[in-house]
Amino acid sequence: MAQSVELIFDPATENALRVEWDRLADAGLPSCRRSQPDPDNRPHLTLYAAETISAEADERLPALFAGLELSLRIGGLMIFGPRHGQVILVRLVVPSTELLVLQSRTARLCGADALGQFGAGGWTPHITLARRMGVDQLGVAINVLGGSGAELAGVVRHCRRWDGQRRTVRWLSTPG
Repeated sequence: MAQSVELIFDPATENALRVEWDRLADAGLPSCRRSQPDPDNRPHLTLYAAETISAEADERLPALFAGLELSLRIGGLMIFGPRHGQVILVRLVVPSTELLVLQSRTARLCGADALGQFGAGGWTPHITLARRMGVDQLGVAINVLGGSGAELAGVVRHCRRWDGQRRTVRWLSTPG
């Protein structure tokens, strides 16, 4: 999905998540860490993603994130898959009422399919640690990350619009 609306974490939480990316990569495992530094590649929580987001929605999105201050609890490890012998390794984000309301408003404004993954009850809040991880690598990854991953408390004050086709960021709130 080429277009997305993403929450960005406070510096301490972002750092803790980057450490997990680094630990996986340093162990020779798949990781979201890039081999070449990229300021746009950072841990985030996707509220909505699609092939396109309408110009009308783009214009109205910043109003949803004015004064954004959202406390989050980041839980343990979870996997999506397997599919073709591979999984996506993620950290679960514990869904608070405030987070669910914000995601629902974002998805509705962007025209989410009510029965799709961003529709009511279809969204799983998470932070991706690694994509295309072999099922046979999971045990090593869990050991590298110290088991199920200690819970993190974080704060979100920033939201961005990622345009994956142009590879550009537009801040919907104050940049982080």
